[in-house]
Amino acid sequence: MTGKGEAREEPGLEERMARLEAIVERLEREDLDLEAALALFEEGIGHVREANTILERTRLRVERLVVELDGSVTVESGSDGE
Repeated sequence: MTGKGEAREEPGLEERMARLEAIVERLEREDLDLEAALALFEEGIGHVREANTILERTRLRVERLVVELDGSVTVESGSDGE
């Protein structure tokens, strides 16, 4: 099976930010019914959460890279809950 949906990667940070901008523009400019506006809002919240996750993972990777490049310095992660 070679369905397109099966191999699709999750959108990256840039794609999510572009989609968020489009959602905001649409919510601000168009006369949407309540259901459409709510669906766009929910989609936007999902993109914000995923973008935050991407940024946090990236921050942790950068911290690890600093440790790997300079073994004399220990950089501790600032995340408490994970």
